Formats: sequence, structure tokens, C-alpha cells
Amino acid sequence: MTTSPKAWSSSVTWSREELESALRQAGALRSGHFVLSSGLHSPVYVQCALLLQDPASARAVGRTLARRLAPLRPDSVLAPALGGLIVGHEVAAALGVAMRFTERQEGRMRLRRSFALEPEERVVIIEDVVTTGRSTRETIAIADGFGAQTVAVGSLIDRSGGESPFAVPFFSLLAMDVQTWDPNSQEPMPDWGEVESPGSRRS
Repeated sequence: MTTSPKAWSSSVTWSREELESALRQAGALRSGHFVLSSGLHSPVYVQCALLLQDPASARAVGRTLARRLAPLRPDSVLAPALGGLIVGHEVAAALGVAMRFTERQEGRMRLRRSFALEPEERVVIIEDVVTTGRSTRETIAIADGFGAQTVAVGSLIDRSGGESPFAVPFFSLLAMDVQTWDPNSQEPMPDWGEVESPGSRRS
């Protein structure tokens, strides 16, 4: 499989500053006390769905991320549901390759719906937000199980704190150094107000 040439290279893409501005205008950057899907607590929550509900914005960020990933010649995109679905689809459309997704069933990430990967298939994993990278690593493990080759991870937002949680190249459009609190630590819970759980995982 090869990446088909697409018009994305000359289409609208966004700078880091434009993405941050668009997130704020969409109300996607929230302040409060949130439980993230990783289980960590944070005073800031990024709800990318509020940005991605606009097709033009989704297309722009997909093209921008695709431009970063194109030199790696991916054969397909694989995205963990639910957060990576829209971004992954737009990246795949820009690259001209197939897009598939994993989903959590009974607490485990799985590749369902008759999706399959070919041995040696060059796969990029796409997420909306990466914090600990757990869902992404589970998705990489699924690709490994098919004998596919994960060549990179891409995301809109990197909240990992500057140290990539992956053994493959990691590309993001916006890195955010935001404080988090681990409920398993010995530190007292910060006083960030009433706890909300917009990103908690469900089986």
C-alpha cells in the first residue's frame, strides 16, 4: 500500500497559535477540577469535540497533522475510540489511506467490526489528546499483534509533560504543560473546586 497524493499539501493548515486560538473560540479549553480519562486530576480540561464539531476545523487540523506524518509513508491510520475518531478520519483523508479504529469492550481495547491489519502495514496511531498515553499504547499493542508496524503517533494536544510516553516518534500540534494530581500519590488533593469527570473511561 502507498500513500496517494492529495490536495492537502496546498490546502488550509493551522499554526500552533491558530489551533490554540480556535480551541479557545470553540470553548474547548475549560478551567475547573476535572478527572481525565487517565484517572489523573487536572485544573484544565481540553474538550476537542467542541472544536471538531465544525467540519472545516476538523479538516484543517487533520491536514496539519497529516503534513507532519506524510514523510513516514503510512499505509493506514488507526485511532482509539472515541477521542481519536474524527481526527483520525481527517488525517487518513488527507493522506489518502484507510482509517480504522479500536474500541474498549469490557475494559479492554480491541479491534472489532471485521477490521484487520496486514503484516508489515505501516500504521500511524492518531489521538485527540495524549496525557499518559495508555489508550495509545494499547492500540499500538493491537497493531503489533497483527504484525503491523507502528511508525508514529500523532495527536492534536500533547499533555504528557514533555517526555514522550511512546517508543516511536510522537508528533503533536500543541503541547500543554498543565498541572495534574495523581489520586494514588501521597499528596493531598488540590483545591480546584467541585470535581467533574468529563473524560473518565468507561468499559
